[in-house]
Amino acid sequence: MFLTITTTGSTDRPATDLGFLLHKHPDKSQQFSTAHGTAHVFYPEADAERCTAALLLEVDPIALVRRGRGKGRGGAPDSALGQYVNDRPYAASSLLAVALRSVLASAMKGQCAARPELVGRALPLRIEVPVLPARGGAELVRALFEPLGWTVRVCRVRTARARTAWALVVVVR
Repeated sequence: MFLTITTTGSTDRPATDLGFLLHKHPDKSQQFSTAHGTAHVFYPEADAERCTAALLLEVDPIALVRRGRGKGRGGAPDSALGQYVNDRPYAASSLLAVALRSVLASAMKGQCAARPELVGRALPLRIEVPVLPARGGAELVRALFEPLGWTVRVCRVRTARARTAWALVVVVR
């Protein structure tokens, strides 16, 4: 599961201020243990003009099964293997939401002790979630983000399973 947060800036208002707001330093990669695996925070790009913070959640399918969240579906002979082979590590879901809350808790509370003046500053943000189950379709995604002032772009991704509609979701403010 992967999420990126990108902002732009200038020499007098550097984009790397995003690191202060997220409480994660752009020059180093960090790892955090979660109940479902390991969350990695890193910056693929970080300079005064553009800064992108990435959250990668590496889901541990064995941990999911051991905690009872990955139980097989039915009594098919291969259901034991089905517990370990599934799409959960590849699609954004509630597991990503839990990782966001645990890794970015201070930022979500709007706290920045090092640079408190940054909290009230409006930033041009772009948030991307590459694969997201969207059972309510693009309309649901828009209904969630557009009332908050975000511009939403949803691109439908075809899958072999017709029951699931996967999407690339980009929200820009």
